[in-house]
Amino acid sequence: MLQIQRTAVRRQGGSRSFFASAARGKQRLVILGSGWGGYEILRAIDKKRWNVIIVSPSNYFNFTPLLAGCAVGTLEYRATVEPVRRYTPEVISYTAWCDSIDFKHKKLICMPATSPVEFADSKPAVTSSDVNESASLVTGDSEKFQLTYDKLVIAVGAYNQTFNVPGVKEHAHFLKDIRDARRIRSRILECFEQANQPTITDADRRKLLNFCIVGGGPTGVEFAAELHDFLHTDIARHYPALARMAKINLYDVAPNILGGFDTGLQDYATAKFKREGVRLLTQHHVERVEKGRMFVTEEGEVHFGLLVWSTGLAPNPLIESITEAKKVEHTKRSLITNGTLNVLMADTGAPDPDVFVIGDAAHIADSPLPATAQVANQQAKYVTKRLNALVRGAGGRAPSDAPFQFQNAGSLAYVGDWEAIFDRTQAARGPKGKETGRVAWLLWRSAYFTKTLSVRNKILVPVYWFLNWIFGRDLSRF
Repeated sequence: MLQIQRTAVRRQGGSRSFFASAARGKQRLVILGSGWGGYEILRAIDKKRWNVIIVSPSNYFNFTPLLAGCAVGTLEYRATVEPVRRYTPEVISYTAWCDSIDFKHKKLICMPATSPVEFADSKPAVTSSDVNESASLVTGDSEKFQLTYDKLVIAVGAYNQTFNVPGVKEHAHFLKDIRDARRIRSRILECFEQANQPTITDADRRKLLNFCIVGGGPTGVEFAAELHDFLHTDIARHYPALARMAKINLYDVAPNILGGFDTGLQDYATAKFKREGVRLLTQHHVERVEKGRMFVTEEGEVHFGLLVWSTGLAPNPLIESITEAKKVEHTKRSLITNGTLNVLMADTGAPDPDVFVIGDAAHIADSPLPATAQVANQQAKYVTKRLNALVRGAGGRAPSDAPFQFQNAGSLAYVGDWEAIFDRTQAARGPKGKETGRVAWLLWRSAYFTKTLSVRNKILVPVYWFLNWIFGRDLSRF
């Protein structure tokens, strides 16, 4: 068993003592974000040689490809998350947002993402009382704290893009986090329970059971497929009359769904959805959203019981706040980096060797890459290798200056009824080609099973798949 040496520390000028396991004499590495990039670095970084701090508003990692299944009960929630605190106290973790970065002085200003303490006799802290001895209070603002860093990894990702359509944030559901999946699942079941009441009309039932999805990318398509399976199995068994009233509508402004896939695979998915009764409404534009209804330019007023919005990525507020580094002009969503993923400073155009940017927040100069989990994960492995080589290379091997090279492993999407599509036409290694149907579905499931990070979830995921196949999904709403 790992034994951690802890020493009592007495704060100068006071009697309060506490325990700390903060590293002494190590360079401090701060990781912002716990997504596909940040969590991978957290897992693989040499924690014996780095003093690692992670700052993220979520204290877990989302295995995002399985969120659509969670949203309909194919999987249970905890099978798709990995806790950040698995690595504490070896790593220091703060559940917080980073509000700003001072690149010159290597300081971060952070805001707690937890609810404020509101005891009747609570008083604001005058001096820092951080049990980890890593943070200090911001002068003049007792609600924020600051951290310093030797090396910084910005892996904050991006937010949901709404294109400023009025009402989306208030009345639509997103599918980017496990909390989103919980809300969607609860709302689906609520729609059927509401529609089952004897006090409403059939017209209102059809409105309640009209499920709309905006966005024809992999997230929207996979959720439509999972929802279709749910409606035609468990819902049809337990709400037979209502299941016949339920409709799924998939909207997109583009002429085709799954725009990043091979055209033959796009056609396969389109034909599959049409056969299964999923309405594909491409080249449609949503003007505004209100409670229970949205207004579409080509259709007019459309009522819905559930609206899921998945139309791309918007800038993270931290990235928007940064003025010292170069940004992609047309989106402002990403910071520009060199080939080794170091951020380029706006005033000099030179890279900052102490700051790395990966994932959706990064844009390699003259070499744009898709904003996918695959890219973020590979960039994290590259940065981790460089950082580990840096601290292990004193008097030895220095980190390589070879630029990051993305190795496309292909793209997968589930299209319902145990069928999927697999696009390897752009794969960097191995056979190039494409696959559809049950074979692609087996590849889809095996790929996500093997990519699941912990041994615990490698057990839970197939167990839940098996249990739901045998017993069906749980229709309890709580």
